[in-house]
Amino acid sequence: MKTKIFKIQGKFVLGESLKPFTKELKAVKEEDIYERIYSEIGSKHHLSRYQIKIEKIEEISAEDIQDSIVKSITR
Repeated sequence: MKTKIFKIQGKFVLGESLKPFTKELKAVKEEDIYERIYSEIGSKHHLSRYQIKIEKIEEISAEDIQDSIVKSITR
């Protein structure tokens, strides 16, 4: 299976405000991204899934990668 790079944008609850986030992840399919985002952000900030809102997921090319870690594992 070929992996793809996805750019994820959304918001999560931090105190009484919403904090925006942008993340780049490598996955086989888009459905895997939801589980990874809920798991990573939820565990890092001690949030429930309903406190995390994923607004946009898009597949990006290798040239558009901004995250240095993701860029290094795609080579």
